[in-house]
Amino acid sequence: MRRERQQASSGKSSSAGKGGGSSAPPPRSRFRIWFRRLFRWGLGLAVVGLVAVVVAVGIAVQRIPSFEELKKSPAGQTIRVHAADGTVFLSLGPNYGRWLTLGETPQVMQDAMVAVEDRRFRYHPGVDPVGLSRAAVFAARNYGTGRRMQGASTITQQLARNIFLSNSYTWTRKGREMVLAMALEWKFSKDELLELYLNKVYFGGGSYGIDAASRRFFGHSATEMSLSEAAVVAGLVKAPSRYSPTADAQAALGRAGVVLDVMVDAGVITRSQADNAKPADVQLAQETGQNSARYFSDWALPQLDMLIDEGSEALDVYTTIDLDMQRAATAAIQADTPKGVQGALVSIDRDGAVRAMVGGTDYVTSNYNRATQAMRQPGSAWKLFVYMAALEAGYKVSDQVVDEPVTINGWSPRNSSGRFSGAMDLRSAFAYSVNTVAAKLGDEVGFAAVANMARRFGITTPINTHPSMVLGSAEVRVIDMTAAFAAVARKGVSVQPYGITKVTTADGRLLYQRPPERGQVLVDSWVAAGITDLLQTAVNTGTGKAAQIGRPVAGKTGTTSSNKDGWFLGFSSGLTTGVWMGRDDAKPVGGLQGGRAPAKAFADYMRIAVSRRPVEAFDTEVKLPDWQLEEEGDAYFGEPGAEGLVDENGMPIELPSAAPPPEGDTPQPPATDEGPVLNQQWIEEQTGRRPPPSDLGAGAKAGPNKSVPPAAPKAVPLIKGQPPRPPNSEGN
Repeated sequence: MRRERQQASSGKSSSAGKGGGSSAPPPRSRFRIWFRRLFRWGLGLAVVGLVAVVVAVGIAVQRIPSFEELKKSPAGQTIRVHAADGTVFLSLGPNYGRWLTLGETPQVMQDAMVAVEDRRFRYHPGVDPVGLSRAAVFAARNYGTGRRMQGASTITQQLARNIFLSNSYTWTRKGREMVLAMALEWKFSKDELLELYLNKVYFGGGSYGIDAASRRFFGHSATEMSLSEAAVVAGLVKAPSRYSPTADAQAALGRAGVVLDVMVDAGVITRSQADNAKPADVQLAQETGQNSARYFSDWALPQLDMLIDEGSEALDVYTTIDLDMQRAATAAIQADTPKGVQGALVSIDRDGAVRAMVGGTDYVTSNYNRATQAMRQPGSAWKLFVYMAALEAGYKVSDQVVDEPVTINGWSPRNSSGRFSGAMDLRSAFAYSVNTVAAKLGDEVGFAAVANMARRFGITTPINTHPSMVLGSAEVRVIDMTAAFAAVARKGVSVQPYGITKVTTADGRLLYQRPPERGQVLVDSWVAAGITDLLQTAVNTGTGKAAQIGRPVAGKTGTTSSNKDGWFLGFSSGLTTGVWMGRDDAKPVGGLQGGRAPAKAFADYMRIAVSRRPVEAFDTEVKLPDWQLEEEGDAYFGEPGAEGLVDENGMPIELPSAAPPPEGDTPQPPATDEGPVLNQQWIEEQTGRRPPPSDLGAGAKAGPNKSVPPAAPKAVPLIKGQPPRPPNSEGN
């Protein structure tokens, strides 16, 4: 019976199959089919990829030079830096040091490098799968943050990059690096690879290889290296500039401690050995003299990336630095900067060539360049832009102003003397750095107009338009302020500081030549002449008297609140120099004022810097537009208050007496009747900043420089003795 049922069931299944066709396979069978297909495709692609990698590695092996040839190849690009007279004052590239075999290299140095850079160096084929997996997880976690994949480069990969590739970070370069690393592993032994690495890796300070690094930092060969010294050197590879013991001792010590801990974790030293190592007690080699020219080269050489294509050829870089001026600048900063204070100096020629640059009192102690990197408040030196905006708006240096209490939007500026001196002319207000007058000028011409003037003259740091900005509350860089004063010396034409004039290969092939630059007109010549007049007065009779050098000098002092910053900026004989002094932590410095140490450093430097240049008189003849040449009485000095005037250093000032009038003439008071008034639209049309309208308007007279602007709305004068002026279109 059972057999009959089975036959019947079999017959039914057979008949059903014949009559109803084949049914779809169950879901589990479909999954197995797709899994097999994907597995076969994946396996096929993996085989093809593996074959491609093997072929690429094999080709690379054939092209890699022999071990002896690699030992002779240069380790990094050599750059010779020339001064303006052609003298080579700096060579960068492979530093001194001899090739050390692995047997000559201390075991602690080998262990330190392997432990901190590639712990599985002895076991992987050039690419570390464990490191790649960790780097992939890091990349996934930080996707979209812009952070690079870290921790994946083995010692062999670093060696391949140093010898054959650049440091640009691209996936193509990373792939080539891996192929070359496996090729190196194929061609050389682990000991040969480690020997190549230890003699070619960059340790900072221009030093390639452990022997050069040891001589550079410790003054002896790497064969004598201790555990503490090995930890310091091994820690440099990750970031040579950041962990350099000569640049940042604390960072170097912290990194050395990390290296020791890693060596303990790797089992190459004991915890007791690590504890007995004292990186803080390592004696650094003494520098052979201070080389402040490195401040200049540190600023100029990074510009090569924008001037020439990346390459590995030896280069000769010709620069603008004058070594005699540089020595004079260094001596002035070191001699005149108060104890515990930093100083900076930038000196620019009339075309923008930087002739001297000092970024601190000692490059060895601190390579932070305060001349180009630090942002500090300029104090009264900022009044350069305030008074230029006023001159452009129609003021003249002889116009009468009043030093009196003033409140602007709730802000009440005060003079450093705490007193008010009444009527005076614009020249005296600038020379003695009267704050209330600067505030009133800024309020009248518009704080936006002052900010615009600073922008025109190359100030790129943030500028606010609060009333206090007229006294220099915005932070600036020394080099930018110096370039602004240089543009004034150039009669209102822009000056762009530069340090590189020419770049050639070692065999003389020209790669870059600086083209001549004409500059842009920033203000009309009569504005530049007027501000030069004021700057001369500040040196001759005002707060900058300490900057006198026996020939015409124009300049301005600057002192910030609580004497945190002292400035002097000025020019003579085509050379413009800016000096800043202060503490890096911006703490007050007793007695630090722009008219004292900074002005003295300026004078000490400039006497030497311009000694071989002809004496040049300033062109301060202010040729105003005809409409502004109104009839006025003789200019005179206002009578000071009972207490008299004092300069920004608190010293009493004696104003010269007015010259007696010729017989028959009677001194006339300042004009109070309404003459021609400033019309912003008209002056912009006359200076080409705005196209003229087709109709000059009723009452306008045709002819160059003879148009009288249409009558403007009446306005109440903010400064006594001045004709009423129209509201400024760029006011706050």
